[in-house]
Amino acid sequence: MGGTKAAVTEVEVAGHSVRLSSPDRVIFPQRGFTKADVFHYYLAVGDGIMRALRDRPTTLQRFPEGIEGEAFFQKRVPTRGVPPWVTTAQITFPSGRSAAELCPVDLAHVAWAAQMGTIVFHPWPVRAADTDSPDELRIDLDPQPGTDFADAARAAGEVRAVLDELGATGWPKTSGGRGVHVYLRIQPRWTFTEVRRATIALAREVERRQPDLITTAWWKEERGSRVFVDYNQMARDRTIACAYSLRATARATVSTPVTWDELPDVDPDDFDLRSVPARLAERGDPHAEIDDSPYDITPLLEWAERDAAAGQGDLPYPPDHPKMPGEPKRVQPSRAKRSPEDDA
Repeated sequence: MGGTKAAVTEVEVAGHSVRLSSPDRVIFPQRGFTKADVFHYYLAVGDGIMRALRDRPTTLQRFPEGIEGEAFFQKRVPTRGVPPWVTTAQITFPSGRSAAELCPVDLAHVAWAAQMGTIVFHPWPVRAADTDSPDELRIDLDPQPGTDFADAARAAGEVRAVLDELGATGWPKTSGGRGVHVYLRIQPRWTFTEVRRATIALAREVERRQPDLITTAWWKEERGSRVFVDYNQMARDRTIACAYSLRATARATVSTPVTWDELPDVDPDDFDLRSVPARLAERGDPHAEIDDSPYDITPLLEWAERDAAAGQGDLPYPPDHPKMPGEPKRVQPSRAKRSPEDDA
């Protein structure tokens, strides 16, 4: 009968019973992937996604009616209707307000979020034990108009060269779109402000080495056809889709860990809901050892001091962020060049 509700099933995950309702609801219309497909995808990549999410406060990007329907970011776990085993972590926004975010401690938390229509997982770069001290430095290489994934991969290669000189290990992954992310595990000893400064210092170094390919310019009018290192992804409350997260794309692409050797030759569209579980099962996780050698960012902070002494201080924060000490004006250069006196 047309009005019959789809059966609700209970799935055992990590010792918990997780509901799966409306399993046949189409989430990715172009590929025909359903809610059940999404749910079971996350179970299939469990080891990989838990390496990315475990004990991290996580913002959920939810699409309850599918990727062509309304979407929203959920930063607070509801106070009602939530299984008693769901774990949260308290995080503080730049405004000073706080929230209890989902904090996955096992795969059941990921499955529960998928049941709630979550497609994309956006973890903070911190662990629940200390939500003010990042343990992950994230380098987001964002191709600008006129550039593509191949350019982002070349830029990532320059990042790798600099990290090698520093004795640091970077872990690359596709963004699920045209970009590349490089993650660096760090000792959780520094503030968000300090880790962002270290990221800017690293970004400026790669920009100096490849100025025709890489830019740190915050204002789009100054970027040109280059790959932008989005250093503001290390500002508090800015997050990136994690390793093994689906993306809300027509192809159901996945932000996928790759090896440095693979990176120049992969096509990010090849990594999707269907292909990634088989890849993970056959090859294992390229990020399997990401937690083994946290890096001391002191050399990067020394670079930041050197740059500041040479006149290269802080860069603008995101527009929704409170004004920070030492931050330059948040004014487009083309507008800043004109002053009231110019029109007098």
